Order: sequence, then C-alpha cells, then structure tokens
Amino acid sequence: MKKTKIIATIGPSSEKSTNLKKMILSGMNIARINMSHQYDLNDLKKLIIKIRKQAEKLDRSVAILFDLCGPKIRVSFDNKHQNIKVKKNQAFTLGNGKVDIPINLPLKFKNIKPGALVKIDDGYLSFKVEGTKDNILKIKSQNDGEIINGKGINLPGIDLDVDTVTKKDIDDVKLALELKIDWLAMSFVRSEEDILKLKKIFQKHNHQIPVIAKIEKPEAIQNLKKIAMAFDGILVARGDLGVEMPINQLPLLQKEIVNKCLQNKKPVIIATQMLESMINNVNPTRAEVNDIANAIYDGVDAVMLSAETAVGKYPIESLEMMSSIANTVEADLDPLNFSRYIPDKVRKSDRRSSICHAAMNMSNDLHIKAIIVMTESGSTAIKMAQYRPNSNIYALCPYPDTCRMLSLIWGVTSIKVKQYTSTDEMILNYISIMKDKKYIDKGDKVIITAGVPIGISGTTNMIKIHVVD
Repeated sequence: MKKTKIIATIGPSSEKSTNLKKMILSGMNIARINMSHQYDLNDLKKLIIKIRKQAEKLDRSVAILFDLCGPKIRVSFDNKHQNIKVKKNQAFTLGNGKVDIPINLPLKFKNIKPGALVKIDDGYLSFKVEGTKDNILKIKSQNDGEIINGKGINLPGIDLDVDTVTKKDIDDVKLALELKIDWLAMSFVRSEEDILKLKKIFQKHNHQIPVIAKIEKPEAIQNLKKIAMAFDGILVARGDLGVEMPINQLPLLQKEIVNKCLQNKKPVIIATQMLESMINNVNPTRAEVNDIANAIYDGVDAVMLSAETAVGKYPIESLEMMSSIANTVEADLDPLNFSRYIPDKVRKSDRRSSICHAAMNMSNDLHIKAIIVMTESGSTAIKMAQYRPNSNIYALCPYPDTCRMLSLIWGVTSIKVKQYTSTDEMILNYISIMKDKKYIDKGDKVIITAGVPIGISGTTNMIKIHVVD
C-alpha cells in the first residue's frame, strides 16, 4: 500500500467523471483545484460533487485542496493576444500606466537591491534592473525571447508593497468554507503572520480549514521555522522558489524545508515539474524518476502533479508512474532515516507524542502489521505518521471531513466508522471492519491507540498490542 500521497491538479484533461475514477484508482489522494484560474461557480460546485461522488463509490477518502492565487504578478497587455519579441540588451519599462510591459497589480517598489532582476515566464526571460522613476522600472533584457500576455513575473531583489492575501483570495476562502473544502494552500507566504487574515475569516464563520504555506519567496526561507509552526503544512513550490533564488540552491533548500517539517511534525509537499515530460510523452525522463525517488527518501508526505494531470495528454499514466515509483522506493525505506531529524525533546513533548513514539518503536521491533488509531480530530494520526513507522497506519474516525483531511498525511489510510460508547465494543467492531476490508487477517498483531473515555478529542492515553482472532 502506497504511503506517500499524491496530489493531482484537476483540469480539462481530468475533470470528467470517468477520468476522476481512473485517477483515484491510480493513486490520487488529493484533488488540487488551482484558484488562479477563473471558475464558473456552478461548474466548480459540479466538479467538487463529481470528485466526492467517485471517491464515495470507490470507498476512498479523497481530499480537495484549493490552491489560492495570491498576489501573482503577470504581464497584462490591453490586447490579450499581444506578444513582444525581445532581443538581448533591449531596454524596456515595466509597471502600471504607459509602459512597455504593463503588469496586473499596482505595485510599489520599496527597495531595489544591487543585482535586482525581473524574470518572466518562470525565468525563461531575464532582465536587469537599471533604475526606477515614478514607480516604473527601467530594465534591460539579458537574453532573446518573447513576452507573452498573462505570463508570470518574478522580481528577485526588489521589496514589494503588496498584501499576501488578495480580495480574490478572501472570496475563495469564503467559498471554500461554504463548499467544505478540506485543505487550503496560501501562495507567496513571507512570514508566520500571513495566516492571521485567514484565521479571522475562520473565526467569523466558526469553522477552520487547515492551511498549507507555499514556500516560494526568499523571505519565507528566512522565516521558515516560525512559518512551519504557524501553518498546518508546507509546500515547496520549486517553480517560483527556483526563480526567486539561485537555482543551484534549490536542492539544499528542499532538504532543509523537509527536515524542518519532520522536526515540527508538519506535513510537507514537493511540487513543480515532477513529471513534466509526461505532459506530452507517455514515459518520464530518468532525472524525473530520480527526483521523485529522492523526495520520497527524504520523507515527504506528498508529491504533486500540476500540468501533467490538468492539461497533459497522459494524466492517468502520470499518476500510475508516480504511484509505481512510490511503491518501489517505500519498500527500501529505513525509518531511522527520518527519526534522526526528530530531537528527543520533540518526541517526548506531550503524552500523545510519547504514545506515538512508543507505538512506532513497538511496531518496528515486533513487526506489527498495522497501527490502528482511534481519532476524533485526526491529530493523533498526524503525530503517528510523522514518526514514519514501518507499519501501515489506519485512522478510524466517525467524521467524514476528518477522514478526507487525513488523505494528505503520509502512511495514513482513513476509515469512516460509527461512534461507540464502550472501548471494548469499539475495538471489537473496528477489528471486524479491518478484517472485512482485508487490511488484516486472523493471527496478525496490531497496535491500537485510543483515548479513554472515548468520544473526547485530544485524550489519547491508551496503547494496546492486540492479536487478531
């Protein structure tokens, strides 16, 4: 059973019910909806219903993630079909108003550092900043190319006076609350304070959605520890991060971020260009296979497909390939590889952490087949997963939204169950369910963790080794 989770972006190549079914069967755990694109509200609601209907038919928990747009800076010509040919050393102006390269946001350039650059289309076009006047940048091209309307712009070395959360983001968060979306991803996070605006919205609506911080700005690297503590997870957005910072630093940054998440027991996702060649080809490159394998060896919770499943020719094959790589690599994983990143003070920080740490050691020592976690909020399952035990983790929970949320967490298979009032009755019924689903057999040893008395969130205080009869 695959432990590393796969996020697949939904788009024209994958939004039909038949394709969604195949994608779930091929290993999709989380369906990502990119809110940078404009969606008709009725179409969006229909898409969410389709995803959840297919997951229910297949008896799978599949989460839905809204990826918020954030203040993405783009080329914005009045004529949407306008393009500009660029020659090396050609001079341009960029900003709002009467300029050569207009942008979509009214930016103020607060501080321009020496060597500041303007990069367009993921860095395929690069411009050196020569100066500024009346909040308009004077830039000179460093290579030949073409500026295409709508392409993204990055400004490494320039401080921007712009809010991380836009009006569109606020509207999309409210929509996510209405539609009971399972996860949110916040773009262009710079500090731990960026989550506060979303928390105000959650408080007003008396409902919270876990939020992932997308790491794609240099400021986020500087504030990484505080961001990891404040948010519910981290996504390494290698596209913008590789443009904003020297690309040769990207492998080191990726490992640093993953290790920080393991230390803080927060889920971590690797994204961008994981199987990009499969947008147009049925087979990946060797480098892409190794890239995915290295991420899994590092201990990431999830890997993400973007254009591969949204607009690519081979969405199902891309998922099958990623699942195949995950299954192969996971058979070779050494749990000590992850434990070394978790200090003793973190392991023993509270009762629940100690129980999860003990369960991991017991399961590895005794070759336990399954760790069964009784959970209300999902917190114990998340803590258990961050210890990366050899055993499969099964989270039994009475709430469907918690089951879906746990679809993002490494090694966790969530199962919706009834709520019981007796611990003995609960264990007997849950073992029966596990046997019916063929997750365990007679004679198997399993570890059970739960809170006694049951039905109270956050009271995990019991651990038991049980032999299936």
